[in-house]
Amino acid sequence: MTVLLLIQGIRFSKSFSQSNASLILPSNSVSSPMNRSNLKNAERYFFSSSSLPSLFASAKFLFSYSNQRKPPLSDHGSTWLCHRFATRNAFFSGTRVALTVSDLHAEPFPNDSTGQRITRSGRIDAQNALLDYLHVTRGLPFMDAEHISKNSPEFLQRILEKIGNEHDVGRSLTRYLRYHPINEFEPFFESLGLKPLEIQPLLPRNLMFLNDDDVLLENYHTLCNYGVPRRKIGKMYKEGTEIFRYDLGVLHSKLCAYEELWLSKSTIIKLVTCCPTLLVGGVNANFHKVVGKLKSLGIELDCIRGCLSDKKSYNWKWILGMLNFLDGITELSSLVRNNPNFVFDDSGKKIYILVAILLKLGLRKPNILVLFAKYPQILDGNFTKKLLQSVHFLAEIGMPRDDIGSILSSHAQVLGSCSCKKPDAVLASVNISNVRLCEIIKEDPSQFGTLVSSKKVDVLVPSKIKGHFLQEKTDFLMKLGFIENSDEMAKALSKFVGRGDKLQKRFDFLVNAGLDCNSVSQMLKVVPAILNQSTDTLGKKIDYLLNHLGYSIESLVQFPGFLCYSIEKMKLRFTMHAWIKERKIISSRKNRKIGRSNVALSTILSCSDKRFVKSVVSLHPDGPNEWEKLKNSFAS
Repeated sequence: MTVLLLIQGIRFSKSFSQSNASLILPSNSVSSPMNRSNLKNAERYFFSSSSLPSLFASAKFLFSYSNQRKPPLSDHGSTWLCHRFATRNAFFSGTRVALTVSDLHAEPFPNDSTGQRITRSGRIDAQNALLDYLHVTRGLPFMDAEHISKNSPEFLQRILEKIGNEHDVGRSLTRYLRYHPINEFEPFFESLGLKPLEIQPLLPRNLMFLNDDDVLLENYHTLCNYGVPRRKIGKMYKEGTEIFRYDLGVLHSKLCAYEELWLSKSTIIKLVTCCPTLLVGGVNANFHKVVGKLKSLGIELDCIRGCLSDKKSYNWKWILGMLNFLDGITELSSLVRNNPNFVFDDSGKKIYILVAILLKLGLRKPNILVLFAKYPQILDGNFTKKLLQSVHFLAEIGMPRDDIGSILSSHAQVLGSCSCKKPDAVLASVNISNVRLCEIIKEDPSQFGTLVSSKKVDVLVPSKIKGHFLQEKTDFLMKLGFIENSDEMAKALSKFVGRGDKLQKRFDFLVNAGLDCNSVSQMLKVVPAILNQSTDTLGKKIDYLLNHLGYSIESLVQFPGFLCYSIEKMKLRFTMHAWIKERKIISSRKNRKIGRSNVALSTILSCSDKRFVKSVVSLHPDGPNEWEKLKNSFAS
């Protein structure tokens, strides 16, 4: 009998391994061939390398994976393997048993429809149980274990769903972890800022416990000790995994190598989170040349690091080529100082495309440099895209290439500041032939925007605005990326209230509060009214957000409208929301998001009073009475 059971167990183990192996799908990538014929002249001006890929060619990567549930056999096999492992070692000490992630975690990531409703206190108990497991049982440093337990909500939710509807969540989770080993790399990577779908391809196939990968932990601690935010390290691991395979001391020496370029620690941290590949190999030669180029212009990279964003990637070869091309501009230093965003925006690709267009229209390099020096604002914003539309429009109505180049040289800001309608629609609206339209535009190119703009905004609106400080406000908006005499500039001038120096002071206040320069610019384009408030008012609202509500400053990027609500409305609604959460009555699936500890700011503030009363206040029988009391107290 014993022999028979043993044989069945061996057959089951083989079938289980085969079933899991069949579910592992390789990721394939297909790239399109590159074509450089259209940009040959532009590349000669920008780069000496003939291997530079064309901007007009793109490589598309196709990824496919299966989201289907595995057969019940894998679920049973996962339980059997975990039970066998727990029997061999009750305390789950380090091991290098080759078990794939799919073996130990057969269930896919849960969605809201299957999620178990966990109270706030229950979630805190669960976090403490996970902290105790990672620190006491598994021996991870306390700071690491605490960060993982508090910043892996998706993983914790999946574990809690397996426990079921237990009254004592903390004790139940402790008991579960005692007999069910977990893949510690999952909550670890999630705590570093990676999303569940990003985590799966990065998980090691032969490890379960973090302590088994001491090289990874050593490099991770090096970054933490240097000052890199833990939530940013996930992006670094995803884009530069080899960074975390360095021997002891190598990564720290690479960070110190960039300090020798006279860069501050804050700038280096910003750089390596934006471009993790800077830490691969030696000091990036192109980056070194970019820093040297900026220094030769009297500009320190520390002064413009706010233009860098960890949500983008940067090609230092492109940036260097763009700076070398613009070297012929006598006022390049002031151009970069007043418009620093264009240096890093798309790594100079927009300017590269613009140069290619200008060369095709017959302009020479000296003429292009004069154009940039005369209209520096064209280096920012959506100018290139709109300019390309305008050139295409003129070509479609039959205007000769030489005439297009002439108009572009003299009225570049007009062509690049409006969105064009289709030629047929324009010809039908003005009821003239395309030949006559070409003549009108050549006679007075400034009328181009009025004739072809797709927006019902008079491009002459700025001339109607009176005031001594109009130019100051215009200069400030141009720094944000608005184009002079454009549709967007006309709208912005009517929405931003105040002198240019006052607007700049409020802008600097938001940047000094901890927001990225690019993020503030994007926020203002979405909600211009933010700057129509004094710095004192903005300071009170930010203080309430950070110190009373416990949100991060980055939450304003997701919901910039928060700063436009009165402080009284904020206190009233969030106090009522806190009162409802304390009663622990939010359990219905419909109101699930109301009960989250990190509920979105827009969920509380953006709805009307009637909707708020219905969705939040009415959840408790005494809610309406408490709501009236709070309104009276805040009104007095």
